[in-house]
Amino acid sequence: MKTLTRWDVEDNQFWESTGKKIANRNLWVSIPNLLLGFAVWIYWGVIVGLMQGVHDVNPVLFAFSWGNDGVPLTGNAYRALLYTLPAVAGLSGATLRIPNSFMIAICGGRNVKFMTTLLMILPALGAGFALQAPDTGFGTFIILAALSGIGGGAFASSMSNISFFFPKRMQGLSLGLNAGIGNLGVAVMQVTIPLIITVGVFGGESSILKGSPIWLHNAAFVWVPVLAFFAILAFFFMNNLPQHKCGPTPIAIGKYLWLQFLGFAGAAIGIYLLIISWGSFPVLLKIFVILVVAVVCTLLFMRYLTPKATKQSLISQFDIFSDKHNWIMTWLYVMTFGSFIGYANAFPKLLKDVFGYIRVGADGLPLAESIVNPNAPNILAFAFLGAAMGAAIRPVGGWLSDKLGGARVTHWDTIVMIISAVACGYTISLANSSPTPETYFWPFLLLFTLLFATTGIGNGSTFRMIAVIFDKEKAGPVLGWTSAIAAYGAFLIPKIFATQIKAGTPENALYGFAVYYLTCLAVNWWFYARKNAEISC
Repeated sequence: MKTLTRWDVEDNQFWESTGKKIANRNLWVSIPNLLLGFAVWIYWGVIVGLMQGVHDVNPVLFAFSWGNDGVPLTGNAYRALLYTLPAVAGLSGATLRIPNSFMIAICGGRNVKFMTTLLMILPALGAGFALQAPDTGFGTFIILAALSGIGGGAFASSMSNISFFFPKRMQGLSLGLNAGIGNLGVAVMQVTIPLIITVGVFGGESSILKGSPIWLHNAAFVWVPVLAFFAILAFFFMNNLPQHKCGPTPIAIGKYLWLQFLGFAGAAIGIYLLIISWGSFPVLLKIFVILVVAVVCTLLFMRYLTPKATKQSLISQFDIFSDKHNWIMTWLYVMTFGSFIGYANAFPKLLKDVFGYIRVGADGLPLAESIVNPNAPNILAFAFLGAAMGAAIRPVGGWLSDKLGGARVTHWDTIVMIISAVACGYTISLANSSPTPETYFWPFLLLFTLLFATTGIGNGSTFRMIAVIFDKEKAGPVLGWTSAIAAYGAFLIPKIFATQIKAGTPENALYGFAVYYLTCLAVNWWFYARKNAEISC
């Protein structure tokens, strides 16, 4: 039976006799589907680094003149442009999380997971064909990056769905497993792509990278058969719950597609504002304005452009916006998950930009134009470590929070985040002012891996806080909403790094993030962690 007739996991007898088996089955089918969503959403961070490497060898390939009057971009301007693709994917995926936050109660968990994984085949196929043709226009890549946001939106619906399957006492671990192993999709992708591109398994022409042939289109094609397999598993082995009035499968799928369309409409407005010129308008301020416009437009579309029955369900869930703790937890979750997904989206290319080029001569004076570093480390051999650490340790954050309290874990975790971010920024400044930047690679990698670890622990602790602060009916939408806004980290962080890379001061981005983390430390302490706090969680 795809839609269950009874679901009451707080009843211990029901849980032990019936609920546990069903809940675990749904969890273990949900996890690989979510893992694939992260892989397809975030693979642009790796792909653009490979495109840049191929372009360095042969400047004719993947030569883009976007926004430069038909003249191919070079140097820092070219490297900054490529950050646009992971940023677009981040913006799209985060915006799609908004309808996904409310989708489970309207469309049913099984229907949503099946359709989401099925639709992800489209951007994977499209990206594969585009990468086969190095003369593909940059506008086409922007569209494909936007479509891959389907995978990013999946997190909000997946976490909302799993929150209904487990009793409150198990929320930290169950949500931590779903999110933590799902987040591993980033690391799995960062390991898979460097391997699969070395073999012509899907045919097509190869390119040259570091003297060896690579089949760059494999980076996208490899996900297609895997997505098809797990979409079938979701269809046959997951369940809708009785409290979710989704109706017959065709009707539920129709509602799902309409909500996804509204999310894409909001994302399209944001992407359009991103790629057009704003003249002398401050770039960093522009980034935040785009975020607000995308969020507001999507919410308005959902509020006024949905059928009456769907609208009533949405309006009832919109009650979370009148609860101040929804906004406080959103601020904190941006720090944890927003940092994780933003760093994961930018990290491979950031490593290449910092350690793959030399900016000063042997005399310590700046070069007129940076040159490729012949002693640069193999970036792709290490780029997965940070995301793997952040994802793998997330369940530990949930488990610790079940034992010690989420607010306490978040407090000490944030302190380490601040120190790590400042140390990473300082190490970048040393590398950029050295004729041998590779000297600082290992200290930077270890420090950034620690920073990733803090994001993972904080992901688990803040989600556990939400499960305790809010009742069951509110917790699902709040989990989805906070994850939606936090996902804009996948847009903000690449764009902020891009502006600072172009200015030659990428370390300033990390110093700025540390200041934001300091505000989160204060907010968490005041509302949840101090003695006699408003809510103890």
